[in-house]
Amino acid sequence: MRRAIELAARGLGSTSPNPVVGCVILDASGEVAGEGWHQRAGGPHAEVHALRAAGERARGGTALVTLEPCDHTGRTGPCSQALIDAGVARVVHAVADPDPTAAGGAARLAAAGVEVEGGLLADEAEAGNLAWLTSVRRGRPFVRWKYAATLDGRIAAADGTSRWISSAESRADVHRLRARADAVVVGSGTARTDDPQLGARVQDAEPLNSEFTQPLRVVVDSDATAVKPGARVLDGTAPTLVAVAEDADTAHLEGLAETVRLPRASRGGPGLSISALLHALYERDVRSVLLEGGPTLAGAFVAEGAVDQVVGYLAPALLGAGPAALGDAGIGTIARALRLDITDTARLGPDLRITAVPITSQES
Repeated sequence: MRRAIELAARGLGSTSPNPVVGCVILDASGEVAGEGWHQRAGGPHAEVHALRAAGERARGGTALVTLEPCDHTGRTGPCSQALIDAGVARVVHAVADPDPTAAGGAARLAAAGVEVEGGLLADEAEAGNLAWLTSVRRGRPFVRWKYAATLDGRIAAADGTSRWISSAESRADVHRLRARADAVVVGSGTARTDDPQLGARVQDAEPLNSEFTQPLRVVVDSDATAVKPGARVLDGTAPTLVAVAEDADTAHLEGLAETVRLPRASRGGPGLSISALLHALYERDVRSVLLEGGPTLAGAFVAEGAVDQVVGYLAPALLGAGPAALGDAGIGTIARALRLDITDTARLGPDLRITAVPITSQES
């Protein structure tokens, strides 16, 4: 199963809106007969690739799959039936499929006399498929907030300069995150100040699936004043979506970028409704978002409870003044602080990368 989890990771960045899945087929004697992973949405699923590699050796054997085999006919047929037709005697899956349109594979297999077992290395498989599983369970895209700051939490100096706070190694890691996201989101402040391009540079993001898809570039520009003709985010490298308020004048963007009109934030701020933005992205098959916006937009996402993971790159430097990484998030007292569980730390050049997830009330 651990090998299947490794195989599944090869699909990161190219399978959305489908999950990443890996599969290993053992023959009747327990030897590896075939391997496969889901490589691209619309293409064969992991089980089909593995069964093709195994051939007749799959008969009487065991399939180990990171996600419960689907029981759905869409662009491809149900993997549960493919396993039955191949004569597989036993199927072990790590995580049950939470998608009601595809679930039921385990039941179909069991009804056909196949021995079925679930839960093997479930935590590891969950971690590898975190974005997709979160999006299905919550009905909105998984949101990973990324920021780079000095050790005292500043994302820029008092004069506004910010290049470069983080190291080349950290910046390359960000390109890896971009390449594995369906959309990269920034706000109007970042668009004005940095004129970002927001594409994922393959040479900076290895190891990476060579078939990855450039993420949708999203600028939250309520009044449609930050994105103008000639902006790097309109360079054609990847599709661009500008989210604007319902009453914004977007005539200057016609023919340059798609726009989506959204209601303004209900709490009276100048921004847009975060829940409406996430709903609009989900409707566009976006299942994972890399939030790269500045402190104002990050604060709005945190206030909405819409940050699922935080990735902070901390540089060993001090500024003492300048904007902080997180703006107003509606937290007025220490008792309401959003507590995080650190899930990973890594040294990237001189920097420290910290990955953390919010602690829910059920966990605290």
